[in-house]
Amino acid sequence: MKTILLIEDNFEMRENTAEILELAKYEVITAVNGKEGVKLAIERKPNLIVCDIMMPELDGYEVLNLLSRDNETAGIPFIFLTAKAEKGDYRKGMEMGADDYLTKPFDDMELLYAVEARLKKNEMLKADFVRTSEGLSSFMEEVNTDHLAKLSQNKEARPYKKKENIYHEGGIPKSIFFINKGKVKTLRANVDGKEYITGLYKEGDFIGYTSLLEEMDYADSAIALEDSEIVIIPKEYFFSLLYSSRDVATKFIKMLSDNVAEKEDRLLKLAFNSVRKRVAEALIMLQDRYKKEGDGNFSMSIYREDLAGIVGTSTETVIRTLSDFKDEKLIQITGSNITILNLGKLESMRN
Repeated sequence: MKTILLIEDNFEMRENTAEILELAKYEVITAVNGKEGVKLAIERKPNLIVCDIMMPELDGYEVLNLLSRDNETAGIPFIFLTAKAEKGDYRKGMEMGADDYLTKPFDDMELLYAVEARLKKNEMLKADFVRTSEGLSSFMEEVNTDHLAKLSQNKEARPYKKKENIYHEGGIPKSIFFINKGKVKTLRANVDGKEYITGLYKEGDFIGYTSLLEEMDYADSAIALEDSEIVIIPKEYFFSLLYSSRDVATKFIKMLSDNVAEKEDRLLKLAFNSVRKRVAEALIMLQDRYKKEGDGNFSMSIYREDLAGIVGTSTETVIRTLSDFKDEKLIQITGSNITILNLGKLESMRN
């Protein structure tokens, strides 16, 4: 059962609205003012919030502002209720990130339609979109704003050859990139020219957005690991997308959080794990990232210097370790191609 938080200071309006929602099989929790509403939102994490604008303690705008600052509540769909029908109030609410706006008095169906539509759209945004160019277009259309429609129309796709740069470390970010086909690595180089691979990406991943959000030059370079097709999204359209929808902004915030957690985990392993274990973990990471459902033993062509860049060691050390794994029948090597034969032993590799 979906939970709805109703924040409304008028007793009769609060009771009537709660009754309509309860008859539609929603669990309803109520707050009599904005301060109480913020507290309940943080404690209960409802599926949707319906909030009056003119209230004591905190008004609706202040409630939305406070909840938008908290990662755990920022993505909750938010519908404003108000007795005012002035365009200025509507515009202010939507610019702050409200998802919908109902003017009092409203009928039962008007309320239920708005609630159902916002819950359905939020479920879609929580789910993974189909990781293709068509899936990206579908995702943007589902969000259903003028900005996203414009973004969908203005996307540009172009092919990249294997080893071709997509963007360079130190470059000025002008776009974000959606991988429609292929595989991509991001890397940083030290003063001696040695490369450390900072990320591996596949079809359906976005890259390059971190630097745009931080308003900094690219911190690494992106290079195609194989022939790839990339959708290029100009930064002005990306920011239009981000600022026009709290749902989309929350999705990118989660992606940023996941990236940070993954990189912290890799740094810990680089610091404390043996080279042998790190090579095993690199092979497992490649399988996790690139193996497709229904495939047999995972197999991938990868340059040894790229594998060394993931492991954080020399190419010669990686080659020796792979040779040991081959002798132990953990992997099979054919040219640049590596096939995992015994995933269990790689996963249980001792440090």
